[in-house]
Amino acid sequence: MNKNDICQLQPTAVWQNFQKLTQVPRPSGKKEAIGQFIMNYGKSLGLETLQDETGNVLIRKPAYPGYETHKGVILQSHLDMVPQKNDDTSFNFETDAIRAYVDGDWVTADGTTLGADNGIGVATAMAVLANKSIKHPPLEAFFTVDEETGMYGAFGLKAGFLHGETLLNMDSEDEGELYVGCAGGIDCNISFRYFEVPVPDGDIAVKVTLKGLKGGHSGIDIKLQRANANKLLFRFLKEAVSEYEARLASVEGGNLRNAIPREASAVITIPADDLDDIMDLVADYESLFVREYDGVEDNIQFTAEEIMPLPTGLIPEEIQDDLINAVTACPDGVFRFIPEIPDIVETSNNLAAVKSDGQKITVSCLTRSSVESRKEELVSMISSIFTLAGAKVELSGAYPGWKPNLKSPILNTMKQVYKQKFGNEPKVMIIHAGLECGILGRNYPKMDMVSFGPTIRHPHSPDEKINIATVRKFWELLTATLEQL
Repeated sequence: MNKNDICQLQPTAVWQNFQKLTQVPRPSGKKEAIGQFIMNYGKSLGLETLQDETGNVLIRKPAYPGYETHKGVILQSHLDMVPQKNDDTSFNFETDAIRAYVDGDWVTADGTTLGADNGIGVATAMAVLANKSIKHPPLEAFFTVDEETGMYGAFGLKAGFLHGETLLNMDSEDEGELYVGCAGGIDCNISFRYFEVPVPDGDIAVKVTLKGLKGGHSGIDIKLQRANANKLLFRFLKEAVSEYEARLASVEGGNLRNAIPREASAVITIPADDLDDIMDLVADYESLFVREYDGVEDNIQFTAEEIMPLPTGLIPEEIQDDLINAVTACPDGVFRFIPEIPDIVETSNNLAAVKSDGQKITVSCLTRSSVESRKEELVSMISSIFTLAGAKVELSGAYPGWKPNLKSPILNTMKQVYKQKFGNEPKVMIIHAGLECGILGRNYPKMDMVSFGPTIRHPHSPDEKINIATVRKFWELLTATLEQL
């Protein structure tokens, strides 16, 4: 479809801005181009435009006449996006434009993540900045960088940079829901060191590949109980090693801490006489996985092929066995739901990535919880498993949760506005994902905050899509709230 299909959607200003954002490469860690794009946008409107040492951009817009004495409001969103693509899609996130298009009631992308998380929040703030008819208090549009890889922009924010007292975070993904709390998180970085050993005489090499899984956001989608490619692959490897004399040469599964792994592969060697048996075992496991995930996954593909030449070496048998046992034992998925709100996840772990390079094996986990002690408990379990396996375990990137305030003035205002606009009450929610509100609240402890957004499905995966009708409701709620404030 022609890109102009998106630009013709309503509200036009929001969708036109979103289309422009799809043309600017902005994967996490590559903040220069998108930062300059937003800086140029603010300056083109003649507004005060600043950038801090971390790369965050702040654009200030004076109040609408008559609103000068009202408390300032901050519109907050993040500039980066998760770079995920299908295996058969040729795409470079550092140079290529996202190929977004209209698909019925949704906007999606061709074989890649769309970047609606959080591009639609950025596009909406841009539209507010340019609009001269919206009534509003003094405004600040605050755009953070590298949210998806560790919330580094929020961590880098200094006290005093923001002037407003009310913050609207526009990074939630269910229209009709107002978020007042979120989970905190921490990264578990695990490593095994090794020197390769020779391939046994008479062995041949086989590459096994698992793909076709749905993946998704490791916070929002974790409750869907989707398959984790790393867990499935290592389940197979455990039997292949113990029953078929397989040896592990290399492994690679998953690549992003906050995305459920969709693909994983390994190179193993086996005695030549066992080739047919391994092929049969792979086929058996594919059938098993398909049965076990019926109704959850619909495209599981597990294949094997003999490859040449042989690998240069193997992971030593002791380390191989320790790795396989530890990954097999590692908790993954939902660990606990919130007892008072049983449909909301309290604590979870994403076994995000496993990769070897001939000298080192790295395993990455992202553990989340809205209860700090529960997060510490699960991290302790994971650390204990891998420590017993002889690995080095390091913790990093810890960020706090956001404690709910059900008496929040902005929450009560938005509840009233929503009911006036749409005739029903919005849901007040806690999200099992990291929002920047918890971090921003450390330097601004008196900030009154709410998070909201349009409906986005399957963020952090190539199936990401945004519902068109909810973008209009999101816009109407935002502008009506600004006028009410």
